[in-house]
Amino acid sequence: MRVQCALCDKIDNIPDFSTTAKKLRNKPIRTYLCDECNTRITENTEARIATGRFKLYRSSHTTEDQF
Repeated sequence: MRVQCALCDKIDNIPDFSTTAKKLRNKPIRTYLCDECNTRITENTEARIATGRFKLYRSSHTTEDQF
């Protein structure tokens, strides 16, 4: 399955039967992030959490349990 990163527009190929491909097919609202963008966002978020001034607001929806 060909997917495009939502941030850098890089096109990747992922296996058709992977869980990521299944999630993208069944819920098109989900966005795909390439590994580089995902690690960059993770590092920046962890740095913001380390400052102590970052609050993570979670909704009460049941879909938030997946994250």
